[in-house]
Amino acid sequence: MTDPVRTPPFAAFEWLLSGRYLRARRKEGFISVIAGFSFLGILLGVATLIIVMAVMNGFRKELLDKILGLNGHLLVQPLESPLTDWKDVADRISGVSGVRLAVPVVDGQALASSPFNASGVFVRGIRSADLTNLTSIAKNIKQGTLENFDEGQGVAIGRRLADQLSLHAGDSITLVAPKGAITPMGTTPRIKPYRIAAVFEIGMSEYDGTFVFMPLTEAQAYFNRASDVTSIEVFTTNPDKIDEYRKSVTEAAGRPIYLVDWRQRNSTFFNALQVERNVMFLILTMIVLVAALNIVSGLIMLVKDKGSDIAILRTMGASQGSIMRIFLITGAAIGVVGTLSGLVVGLLVCTNIESIRQFISWMTSTELFSPELYFLSKLPAEIDVGETSAVVVMALTLSFLATLYPSWRAARLDPVDALRYE
Repeated sequence: MTDPVRTPPFAAFEWLLSGRYLRARRKEGFISVIAGFSFLGILLGVATLIIVMAVMNGFRKELLDKILGLNGHLLVQPLESPLTDWKDVADRISGVSGVRLAVPVVDGQALASSPFNASGVFVRGIRSADLTNLTSIAKNIKQGTLENFDEGQGVAIGRRLADQLSLHAGDSITLVAPKGAITPMGTTPRIKPYRIAAVFEIGMSEYDGTFVFMPLTEAQAYFNRASDVTSIEVFTTNPDKIDEYRKSVTEAAGRPIYLVDWRQRNSTFFNALQVERNVMFLILTMIVLVAALNIVSGLIMLVKDKGSDIAILRTMGASQGSIMRIFLITGAAIGVVGTLSGLVVGLLVCTNIESIRQFISWMTSTELFSPELYFLSKLPAEIDVGETSAVVVMALTLSFLATLYPSWRAARLDPVDALRYE
């Protein structure tokens, strides 16, 4: 008598039975509906997670690029005495390895007005060469030009500010500063008109609506800073390694200074963004978890419905391992197909998210992504490969874990009891 031939794990008949159990019959319609909802739940959960995380990443990256494109990675402020030696300090800092640009600036607030409207603005005095090196401005000039910016009394303003004041390049804008000339009657406001030399648009509403760039010498005269500057903005080659530059910049300055890096200047904003991102991840993970629980309920009902089939298979020689693998394949197939479908949907939406936003805005006649509220003029999405992979692995793991208990119950089913109560 020859020994029975043992079939290897995940044999063809196990895949065949799993496939038949996934196909709906009339009397198993309810089970198939549960399986369908499980599939849709995992698809939507994975797709939503990928889309939301990509948008959060894109939002952070765009904001970081806009903020660091206009403001220095390190802000050098004077201690003990004003920055009257700003030229020498800026030259020494420019020579530090890893420093791309050291920009002396004069900052102040003013009221910008035109015959049509008025708005509070942030005025920044800057040299023409430094402004040209700020690519976020120089490469986004919509009207006018920055040529000969240091000559004359022209200013560069943002597109949103120009629209708000109904002005264009070549028009005149009036700036009113609270601290002007000192007279026997006290300090009088300084009111002076300037020609708009250029209009820029960097895509961040806060900057496009408030910044006014002025030649450095003119800003010094306008804000009563004849020989000094407010600070020096230092731009590095890698803002993520800002700690490595602190010591070198301090030594190169050659005078008492106070350093503030971009993380400190924007800590509240980016910390809030990170917290929101983590909370969204946890909340949306619940969608995948609920879908995985649907797989559990669907498989348990399928096991109860297929009790006689399991008993017959056991009497024909199928092992407990084979029975368990059949239901493992059945449940895992829902999870795998749902996860991969969600991945494809998520990537497609992320790739075309701005077009989708514009279409929905057109269909509903509403503005879904207000630049005034979200700072950016378009909806960004940045897909992180590691993060997306983690979402896929998490969904597959939850789907697999959801199949273990129902499959174990199917394998432990006693054939005699199953046939007795059939």
